[in-house]
Amino acid sequence: MSDNVKETLGFQAEVKQLLQLMIHSLYSHKEIFVRELCSNAADAADKLRFEALGDGALYENDPELKIWIKADKEAKTLTIRDNGIGMNRQEVIEHIGTIAKSGTKEFFGKLTGDQQKDAQLIGQFGVGFYSSFIVADRVTLTTRRAGLAKEHGVRWESEGAGEYSIETVEKATRGTEVVLHMKEDEAEFLEEWRLKTIIRQYSDHIAIPIVFINDKGEEETVNKANALWARSKNDITEDEYKAFYQHVGHDYEDPLAWTHARVEGRQDYTVLLYVPTHAPFDLWDREAKTGVKLYVKRVFIMEDARKLMPAYLRFMRGVIDAADLPLNVSREILQQTKDMEMIRAGCVKKALDLLDDLAENRQDDYAKVWANFGEVLKEGVGEDMANKDRIAKLLRFRSTTSDEPTVSLADYLGRMKAGQDAIYYVTADTLAAAKASPHLEIFRKKGIEVLLLTDRVDEWLVSHLFEFDGKPLASVAKGDLDLSAVKSDEGDKTEEEAPKAEEAKALIERLQEALKDAVKEVRVSHRLVDSPACLVTGEHDMSGHLARMMKAMGQTAPESKPILEINVGHALIKRLDGEEGEHFGALAKLVFDQAVLLDGGQLADPAGFVKRMNTLLGAA
Repeated sequence: MSDNVKETLGFQAEVKQLLQLMIHSLYSHKEIFVRELCSNAADAADKLRFEALGDGALYENDPELKIWIKADKEAKTLTIRDNGIGMNRQEVIEHIGTIAKSGTKEFFGKLTGDQQKDAQLIGQFGVGFYSSFIVADRVTLTTRRAGLAKEHGVRWESEGAGEYSIETVEKATRGTEVVLHMKEDEAEFLEEWRLKTIIRQYSDHIAIPIVFINDKGEEETVNKANALWARSKNDITEDEYKAFYQHVGHDYEDPLAWTHARVEGRQDYTVLLYVPTHAPFDLWDREAKTGVKLYVKRVFIMEDARKLMPAYLRFMRGVIDAADLPLNVSREILQQTKDMEMIRAGCVKKALDLLDDLAENRQDDYAKVWANFGEVLKEGVGEDMANKDRIAKLLRFRSTTSDEPTVSLADYLGRMKAGQDAIYYVTADTLAAAKASPHLEIFRKKGIEVLLLTDRVDEWLVSHLFEFDGKPLASVAKGDLDLSAVKSDEGDKTEEEAPKAEEAKALIERLQEALKDAVKEVRVSHRLVDSPACLVTGEHDMSGHLARMMKAMGQTAPESKPILEINVGHALIKRLDGEEGEHFGALAKLVFDQAVLLDGGQLADPAGFVKRMNTLLGAA
């Protein structure tokens, strides 16, 4: 279809749903549409500045970047205009007609129908341009991309229902103009005092002038129009810091904490970083580029959290403004310079300093950080070797002494028993499964704390975190176990009660033969107190839990047989020792199957297991 023909197109399904949700849920936050549209205009100015570094003609003899706002009470329209980069036809369709956001499906899945809760979720997701429809029953957007001729302007219009129209028009100036045709009951947003108040509250920090045009055509700059991060910390109020976060984080909740510093040395730069109160919807998208913006001498260069922050800090929001980086090189080359590496390292240090401070001095707030971002922080142990020890101090776990994830490794060390030489942990799919693991029985008897690891990332974590403060981390389900140096809380009768392996040698040999296709070895357990048997992996073998996770993700896990440990003092094992022939083989398989289930595994022959169990119960 020809570009000058007016087309009527349908919104992406998610856009339709979001528009309806916003119109009905954000009734108590209507004014955010001003902030969102001003933020979009400021972003367009940033992008023009960057592209004009390589092509000054894009300014079209109009280098003074501004945002203009004009209210027309008679026409009941509010116009917000900028002379930023603008958009071409395809960009309008991509940016206005669709939501190209990771986490979109998850976002809609979390909606409850409760307006207050849904309003909070919508705010977390980021509403942007669509917030216009909270107060307008029709929106007209006219835009032209810098560098294109005037006949390549684009007009987009919609009533926020299911469709929008798009056509090619003439537009003499570059940039974007958004006209909101206000709803009958939204006249307050056409009042000069109301608009100025909103701008000063939400957009005062925007670094280009926001100019209000009154009824007489007189222009007045409403905001301070300077880069907040470039100002002295002493001159910035707490409310200004919060408002700037809402701009840079596209959030309408306050941040949990922030750090603002000017670094001088081989590289001079200013960094302002925020920790959000809640997890953004693209948290699990490791390719997400939003988060931290890089400026050079207040000229926007890029927004790419992967290059400015390591992946495990991708939840951070903020800006980095460097004084000495070259402006005349590509983003790709800039990312690879040693100067950029130094700035990145310095910013990571500032981010970790902020998290350290929260962990030590604001523990309730750090608990929120951990609830939202703990699994992401765990990735850093394997990704950032230079800061591995610092990240390890920030880790929090559940344990056999705490159902809440409040236990630090330092806390654990402080509670270690006399004679204990390792930090013990168990991995499982759920907290209930971890707490029910038979491998914990001897640890409970001896009063030894065990960390309960139930996040999917935990297997990755322990494969990179071998020790902490000189104490090795050890799985309760791996290798040999010797706790003889630790006295039991119930009195140390373990050695007296534990039958010697030599006495069980004949039984072990029979079991080894009966289960030779399923197990690598059968041995007497030093872990079990109440259970008849459990599975253990070799010291250097992949854990059964990790192998199952890999298979669930469609990956190939190395094949290795488990070790079966038996509690020869248990009644079932004693009965097994008295069986012969087929009965012995059936009962041996039953004991093994029970151990598989307790380990969180799946049975190869569930029907056979049920048959053997019924036979056993029938003979009881």
